[in-house]
Amino acid sequence: MRILAIDDTKSLRDLLVATLRGAGHEVYEAADGREGLAQLEAHGPEAVISDLNMPHCDGIEFTREARRRPQGSGIPIIILTTESDPAIKAQGRKAGATAWMVKPFDPPTLLGLLDRFAA
Repeated sequence: MRILAIDDTKSLRDLLVATLRGAGHEVYEAADGREGLAQLEAHGPEAVISDLNMPHCDGIEFTREARRRPQGSGIPIIILTTESDPAIKAQGRKAGATAWMVKPFDPPTLLGLLDRFAA
């Protein structure tokens, strides 16, 4: 599966990328939502995992913009964040997020979620 991983924290992005590549996925990276939108256009991923709090374009704004584009209209978008506030989760759902995972992520849980989306 082609997956776009977006996170402004390089160490977490590296861990996410290593987990996904270790499971056999093709992974593209972005450091913020703006870069993520460019990668979405360039690579047409089959799923996106995005941090919530990032400079320039946060995960909710990224999701909203991605859903307006053909490359992002029907793919799973998982928000991966330290935030657990129900109001923020509601904003994510309204923007079009498919799922919400709280950091630190559990690799088997994340990979299982991606497997369900691929089925």
